[in-house]
Order: sequence, then C-alpha cells, then structure tokens
Amino acid sequence: MTTSEILERAVRAKPDIRSLSPSKKNEAIASMVTSLKTYEDRILEANRADLEDAKGRISDVMLDRLALSHDRIEGMAKGMEDVALLPDPDGKVVRRVERPNGLIIEKTLVPMGVIGIIYESRPNVTSDAAVLCFKSSNVCVLRGGKEAYRTSRVITDALRSGLENAGVNPDAIQLVDDTSRESANEMMTAKGKIDLLIPRGGRGLIKACSENATVPCIETGTGICHIYVEKTADIDMALNIVDNAKTSRPSVCNACEVCVVDEAIAPVFLPKLRERLCEGRENPVELILDEKSAGIISGTPASENSFDTEYLDYILAIKVVKDVKEAVSHIQAHSTGHSESIITRDDSAAQYFVNYVDSAAVYVNASTRFTDGGEFGLGCEMGISTQKMHARGPMGLEEMMTYHYVIKGNGQVR
Repeated sequence: MTTSEILERAVRAKPDIRSLSPSKKNEAIASMVTSLKTYEDRILEANRADLEDAKGRISDVMLDRLALSHDRIEGMAKGMEDVALLPDPDGKVVRRVERPNGLIIEKTLVPMGVIGIIYESRPNVTSDAAVLCFKSSNVCVLRGGKEAYRTSRVITDALRSGLENAGVNPDAIQLVDDTSRESANEMMTAKGKIDLLIPRGGRGLIKACSENATVPCIETGTGICHIYVEKTADIDMALNIVDNAKTSRPSVCNACEVCVVDEAIAPVFLPKLRERLCEGRENPVELILDEKSAGIISGTPASENSFDTEYLDYILAIKVVKDVKEAVSHIQAHSTGHSESIITRDDSAAQYFVNYVDSAAVYVNASTRFTDGGEFGLGCEMGISTQKMHARGPMGLEEMMTYHYVIKGNGQVR
C-alpha cells in the first residue's frame, strides 16, 4: 500500500475512533496487549533478522536500542496497560468560566485527529505511540526506520489484530511500508491529512522535519544533557548519579553527555570520577576534557564541537567552571533544552540553577535518566519535546490533544 493510500485510510478512520467510549478503548487496549504477547515469537524472530542486517552498520549501543527480548516486550505490554489505567483525556474540561451575561465557557480537550510519527531504530516506539494515540482518540500513522522495519511491521500487525479482535477499525494504527526519504517527505507535507507530525530521532531527522514540514510539527529528543557537580556536592552521590546518567543506557536521549564540575571540587571529584567510569569496566567511558580538567586527569583533549555533540555512546565531555553562574552560562550555550541536573547541598545554588536553566526537565540531586513518560507517571511517552509550546518534556495523553471552547447559553445575543 502506498503512503498516500495509508494516509487516506487514516483520515477515513477518524470518526470510527472518535466514537469509541472510554471503556471500549480500554477493552481494545487489553486486546492489543494480549495480541502483542501472542506474537512474541514472531516479533523476536523479526528482530533477530533486523539485528543481523544492522551489525557492522550501526554501533553496539545503537544495536542495543534496536534489540528486543522477552523482558522488553513485557515492558512494552506493561506500558500499554499503564496507559489504559489513566483517565481518558477526550472531552476533559480544563477550564470553566461563567460570564456575567450567563454564558458558560468550557475549554475542552479534543483529539488532534491523525498523528504521524517518524522514528528511527527503536521498535518499542511502535507500541508506545500506538497506544497513546488510540487512548487519546487519535489515529496514528507510523513510519519507522529501515533498520527496525521487520520488527515494527510484526508489532503493528499484532496491534491491528488486537483491534480487530475487539471489533475496532484496525486502521486506527498503520505503518508506512516505504522507509525511504520520499515517504518521510510525503508525511511532512501531507496538509489536510496529517494533523500533527512528531519526529522522534536524531538531529538530522529533527532538522529535516523542522525545515521541510508544512504540517504542524513538534520537535523532540536531541539530548545534550548536562550534570553540574557544584562545589558543595556530596561526592559519593555525584559519582552515583553521573555513573547512572552516563552508563545505564548511553544510547538514549536522557543520558548525560556533559559533566560540568566546580573548580573548587574538581581536584577531588575528577580523579574519583575517572576511576569510577574508566577503570575495570567492560565498557570504559572515554573522557573528553577541557583545558582545566586535562590538568587534573588524563583523557582526550576537547575539540571545537565536543560540547555540542550528542554522543549516544560511552563518551563523556567534562567542563570545569568557577561557579554556578558560569555553569548555567555554559549549559545555556550548549544545551538542546532536554534535561539538566545539579548535584549540590546549597539551596541557593539549586534555586539559581532551577530558575535560569531553560530546559524541559531540570533536576536537583537526581539522574537525568528519569526524563521518561513511565517515570513521570504518564504510562509511556510519545517522545521528549524540547519546544516551548503546549507540549514540553515527556509527551503523554494530554499532549496528544488540542482543545476547543464549548460555549453554553440560553438565548444570549451580543
């Protein structure tokens, strides 16, 4: 089926999905979860084929993003079940005003309609995006990367089978078969068919959508995330947080890419950090050092672009600063607006950091790895928005909605 035909079917499915009651949608989600588990062997077989083709063409950490297992499929199913438990956003009144003339004005959430998602080699996005769109009464058109196509195809087939078993139009969830640039461009310019486009991937994909899309677009996810170790920080806490943020899963957008260190604590902290991240590990971290940190520990000298790179690997850039103001200035100059954290025991330093770091998620004494829909209580997420419009940070059900005003009167005229 061509991309154009898929988009036409998505548009025709909108009334069917909007007419479903909350209980019917939850019943259908349960059916999709059952089907996903039933298809597990087929999903894993397709994933093995995708992994085999991708070996030697993408890095080991990116292969980890592509890989599925029984536990990861169980996690996908759990995310769908968690979404089903959340309140239905369709029709929610977020503000109600009664005017002096007796008019009652209700700002009410309604679905976008057709949401297109262009994503790269993370097959779990297929189920996350599908369930969030379906629960919010939207139709989704998924366009995954070629490295994960087989896996995404079988996952989509499983979810569509679940919808059919529940007596729901399966065209609520569709996958574009064409993984070329032409299909992505067709989605970016599908005015009148796609109501919202969400690119979820690397800098190149985000840039292509922001420059070429003629449909509304939400930018997500490039994550040059910083952790600032302030001079009063508890060193053991800081080591644990930086280790977790860098190495627990370095290929994801909420992983730490830059550690900013106060010069007063750097002589003590940096040698301990190097020992923690670089010595005796299966995957030692390469440290990219500015001039001041290079005077304290050994590593790779920083280049012009070292602090503007999303490494998505076992690589960490280190910058030494004189105080919290310089730390914030450095972060503001190099951040992508995703997630930043300060490790400190100084309340005034923490408050300054929170006030002046302009990112979607700002942490005090915690890892940036928590920037995630599940961790934020959203069930799962559509992506991490780094924009400042209605959706910012992890995008859950309400971020899949727009709104209209319902005005109730009893004969008023102006």
